[in-house]
Amino acid sequence: MQVWIELALLENFCMDFTLLYCAKLVCKNPAGLRRIVTASVFGACFAVAFPLFGLKGVWQIIIKLLSGLAICLIGGKFNGIKAYFKLTAVFSGFTFVLGGALIAVFTLAGWDYSAGGGYMLSSVPIGIPAFGGLLTVIFARKLASKLKKTDKTAVACKIYFKEKSVQLSGFYDSGNKVYFSGQPVSVIPLTSAIKLIDESSIKDSVKIHTVAGSKKLKVFTADKIEIRKGEKINTVKDVKIGISPYASGGAVLHPDLMED
Repeated sequence: MQVWIELALLENFCMDFTLLYCAKLVCKNPAGLRRIVTASVFGACFAVAFPLFGLKGVWQIIIKLLSGLAICLIGGKFNGIKAYFKLTAVFSGFTFVLGGALIAVFTLAGWDYSAGGGYMLSSVPIGIPAFGGLLTVIFARKLASKLKKTDKTAVACKIYFKEKSVQLSGFYDSGNKVYFSGQPVSVIPLTSAIKLIDESSIKDSVKIHTVAGSKKLKVFTADKIEIRKGEKINTVKDVKIGISPYASGGAVLHPDLMED
């Protein structure tokens, strides 16, 4: 089968971007689009160049696996090795599932395909429409995020840490995009935090960007948080809590904690 290098690059880029972005969503990885684009360009170039290496057998498998590890390393943003392995595992899982599904579809439809370095180089460039569909989803999510107003309706919160607990009011903020190790971070004032934990014992921190500039917030993991709105209680375990430098105020809850 004759393969045009431009089409092969485009198809492999689209497939890498689609799978990596989906893995990012599942893992709630904070990486931006620039990282994903860079990783997808690397993956596409590798996939097209790989057949030129002429590798066979175990070396072929090893190099392919290393390329997948490199794609995830370039495309993700990590605060630890656990977050990296999580993104890599999800990306690899999507790759195997989609690869097997495409082989089955191509076989049943009688379409031609040949194995590339990362994905199939097919007579039906299925990665390109998949990429187009993903772009539509990304645009819709961005638009929805801008149109969605912050839910300023007050809710009652109770945060538990070891033998202690603290009650305060709060609200969900759709503008809160802070994550730590792939988990959403809600922010509480300093006065509430010191009732739960000794601030000097906290080693973890996360950088946030505000109108006033960038700053770091100390982060700890509370046992659970109970969020009451009316008669309904939403309980989230092992929740990440950031400590605001301001002494007063309520809890700024991450929108990911909002019950569907």
